[in-house]
Amino acid sequence: MLKQIVPPEVLQKSNKILFVAHLALGDFTYMQACFKAFAEAYPHIEIHLWVDEVRRTYDFRQWKFLKKYVIFDWVASCPMFKKIYNRTYSPFVFRDSIKEARQEDYPLVVSFGLARRPMYAKLVRKISPKGFVVAMGKRVRPYDIRKKLIYGALDAAIPLYSHTKQHVSGVYSDWFKQLFGVEVAPEKRIPSMDVPAQWAEGAQRQLAQWNVASKSSRGNQLVFVNAFSKPPERSWPIDNVIALIQKMQALPQWQYADFVVNVVPEKWESTKQQADAAGVPRTHLFSADENFFQLPAMMEQCNLIVTVETAVMHLANAVGVPVIALMRQISPEWVPIDAANSTVIYTQAYDDWVNKITVDTVMQVLTDPAGIRGMAASPAQAFSAAG
Repeated sequence: MLKQIVPPEVLQKSNKILFVAHLALGDFTYMQACFKAFAEAYPHIEIHLWVDEVRRTYDFRQWKFLKKYVIFDWVASCPMFKKIYNRTYSPFVFRDSIKEARQEDYPLVVSFGLARRPMYAKLVRKISPKGFVVAMGKRVRPYDIRKKLIYGALDAAIPLYSHTKQHVSGVYSDWFKQLFGVEVAPEKRIPSMDVPAQWAEGAQRQLAQWNVASKSSRGNQLVFVNAFSKPPERSWPIDNVIALIQKMQALPQWQYADFVVNVVPEKWESTKQQADAAGVPRTHLFSADENFFQLPAMMEQCNLIVTVETAVMHLANAVGVPVIALMRQISPEWVPIDAANSTVIYTQAYDDWVNKITVDTVMQVLTDPAGIRGMAASPAQAFSAAG
């Protein structure tokens, strides 16, 4: 039996802990269960969270975008976090946040920073000069004295892992088991989310403006399509989205379906021009421009989600809507974990980009007699099964 990294006596004596991470939405979708498990195992320890901005910059023109990172809305709604540090977007506020954190006199600080590991190893010791600090491990060359000193200042390190051997939720679960002896059962790793009522009601009002009924009273399908991801290798051309909708609407089972096309703000005008030019009926552009929860609230109202390899495919599992995910072979550890509600289409070649997946390939899945995993033949059947 392996000895846990953070000694039990340290945990028993600690009244609070600071977790440091550069969280993306996909990361938090799966780490959320681990934080909950920790809170249940150690109810006497307050959990504080440092959400680091890896794009931190001196360029003041970028600050207004970086300070509004969407994950802040989600973590702020989670009751297990008693304090959240989210002012790390510039070197100046980063310095102020470090000063604020040092005043907390943390007895325990753990970093999950995978990128720039020496920086995070140095950061946790700076935040807590006298506490028990842990950061991600890194192989250090014998002659690299600087890094040896940085890692030598830690009380412990989280071992390196091979990311292709297991699902990322298993990796995160292993971290918490190794660190704290906290087990996260496989069935509890499936993400979940409680969408606040104000945003759920907002999604229904938006649907009403589009003359689309809410999910509980709708007779036709509502399909959510997302083709955008920050890296171009994980994105799908908007022309493919339009062609997919046109081909789906040509089939009897999708003839009267409505479509919600998720659009990032910077692509709104160009996407609108293409959609207007195509004249696709019952197609509505959507962007969560006020609050993160606008996105899962709208997704929750849909009967099917078709998305590229990005946070949306994980959020689909969290809101319990069947998803067709377009993925590269290079990242199998990020496959949607809820297999019963997820249909994955991989690129043919290992190094292909997602744009190599054709519209016809997606249509083959949509017209497969076996059906889409987790999706009833009609909304009425879904309501009957759920009720």
